Order: sequence, then structure tokens, then C-alpha cells
Amino acid sequence: MDKNQGYAILKVVMLENGRGFALGECPRAPEPFVTWACYDDEHGRRQYEWGHYGSDREALARELTERVEDYQQQFSVKVAWVEEPGLYKYYSTQRPVDIGTFPKPPHNAPDEIVNYDQRVPVEGGAFLAWGHLTYTRPLSEKDMADYELRPSKDNPAVGKRMEWKPSISRQMQEAGRQAQERQAPSTPKREAPDRGER
Repeated sequence: MDKNQGYAILKVVMLENGRGFALGECPRAPEPFVTWACYDDEHGRRQYEWGHYGSDREALARELTERVEDYQQQFSVKVAWVEEPGLYKYYSTQRPVDIGTFPKPPHNAPDEIVNYDQRVPVEGGAFLAWGHLTYTRPLSEKDMADYELRPSKDNPAVGKRMEWKPSISRQMQEAGRQAQERQAPSTPKREAPDRGER
């Protein structure tokens, strides 16, 4: 994954308007966890800003979810994709993985490269592969075609909305609001008596 200010990026949630939020970790730092707002600049480089630091990983992971949800509520945007280490897996179908046999897009080096002892059936026997690579971000169709790579069926759907599950507290708030709406008595409107002269 990317690094920023010595913090390894553990997770990124990108929204459909190109903005996003990230969770990072640096074990040597006084406050080893951070959430940032982020975006990709015109050169495709990820930029990070507005860091919130802390020492409790679970608390910062919850904050990541809350920052995403607050931003979604404020700007009415959906989650476009989620990035985590090794999230996108690609099989090398024609040769073992070696120098010059796989793509290295800017800011998306493979997290993992695995060669098998021989060409073996993968994905439940759907096809044969010599090895696989995992990337943090999805590869382009051109990169896959140029290097004869096949994506894993377990990869997130690229270009389609991924489901973002709201936090438990947000789900409970929504359930409470819906319950109140159902229980609110509907009182019929009464017409005011006619006090006009006849």
C-alpha cells in the first residue's frame, strides 16, 4: 500500500466524486494510527490532508467509517470502491511471474508476487496459471491484456458501486427514526367552525 509521512495506508474508501478517506499506521509514531481525507491529483498521485491521529486502532477504524458516512450525508455521494492491501488478485496464465512479465502502473506496485511450482488449475479449475500477483488498486483492461493476466472472480467489481455498510450506531439511529415514523399517530385535520355571519 501507499505510505504517507511514514504511515502505511491500511485502507482507503473512495467516493464517486473523487474524494475519499484513509486509515494509516506507523508503529513507531507516538500516535500510531491516523485517518486522512484524500484525493488523487491530476498526475494520479494520492494526496492526504486533514489528519486525525490517535493510539487506538479500533477507535480510528470507527472514525474512518464515521468520516465516510458524514461526508456521504453532507454531499449525497456513494462509495465507489474500497482499497485494502492485496485486494485485487491477477493470475499469470502464460508464464511464471518474472521481470518484465507484469505491469507496474504508477503508484500501484504489486503487494505480493507468488509463483507456483508448475502451471496449475485455479479459480475452481476455470483455467490454468503459473502464479498470481495482488495489487491495491485494480489494473486497467489494457494492462491485463498486454501481460495476459486474468482477474480473480473474488475481486471487487471495478466500475460498479461497492456496498458500504454503515456503522452499527448509524444503523440503530436509522432503525429508531423509522420506528418513530411508524408509531407517530396520524391525527385527522379538523376544520375550524364557520363563525361567519349569515
